[in-house]
Formats: sequence, structure tokens, C-alpha cells
Amino acid sequence: MEDDADARELTATLRAGGHRLTGPRRAVWAALAVDGDGHLTVDEVVARSQDARPGVDRATVYRVLALFEELGLARPSQLDAGGPVHWERAHPDEHFHLRCTRCGSVEHHVGTLVATIREHLDDGHGFRADTVELTVHGHCATCRDDERGTVRGGVR
Repeated sequence: MEDDADARELTATLRAGGHRLTGPRRAVWAALAVDGDGHLTVDEVVARSQDARPGVDRATVYRVLALFEELGLARPSQLDAGGPVHWERAHPDEHFHLRCTRCGSVEHHVGTLVATIREHLDDGHGFRADTVELTVHGHCATCRDDERGTVRGGVR
């Protein structure tokens, strides 16, 4: 469930863009906040939006996601080559994704790597990156521990 500040931010951003807050827009916004991390396929956004507001259809969800992207409220991420696009609430480029290839979890990592890439491209190649989409594939700590047969903090 969205809090008051969250709803005010959504409403203000929509109004600044010449749009109003509708039931389907509120439902999609809430769907993207479920479990706090987003990274939902369109099918998941549709299902969660319909849970909150029955009657929201797939076409409406696509239109709302496109509007949210245009307004800087949401962003698509290609977490797996050839896989579906995942949607989440917008975050700065400095957050990049760590995707576990075993369990499928996605974590945001904040660091200086994206800034270093931007600087390298600008200084070394005269290229200004508008957006940087970085996903690192590997194994999360839990899956690594499972593969090693250990439990965090000790041996099984």
C-alpha cells in the first residue's frame, strides 16, 4: 500500500506533466511498489493491478507504464538476454542490477562504477550517455553458500 507522501509525489508528477491521477494509474503505481523492489514483468504488473482494481486491462497497463516512463516515474530493465522486460519504479543510474542466475533474485547495487563508465565514455570517446542500463549476472550470497554446502556463519 502506498503511503501519503508516495501518493503526493505521484499526483504532483502527473499534474506537472499535464495528467491526472486515475484509478488504473494508482493501481499500476502500487503494483510497482509491492515487496518494495519492483522488477516485475508486464504480466505481473497486470495481475497485481487487477488485484487492486479489477477491470484494469493489459492495454491500459502498457499505456500507464509508457506514461510513467515518459515522466521519469518508472523504468524498464532488460535483466535477461531474450527475456521479458522488467518494470520498476525509477531510480538513479548509479543503482545497477545484480541478477542471480540460480534463484532469479535482483538486487540494486549502489556504487561509483556507472559514474566511472560515464566519465570514460565522455572523456575517452566523446560520447555522452543518456542512460546506463547495467545488469551483472552471477550468484547471490545465499545461492553461493548453498552451492558450497555452507550456511552463513558456519558449516552445514
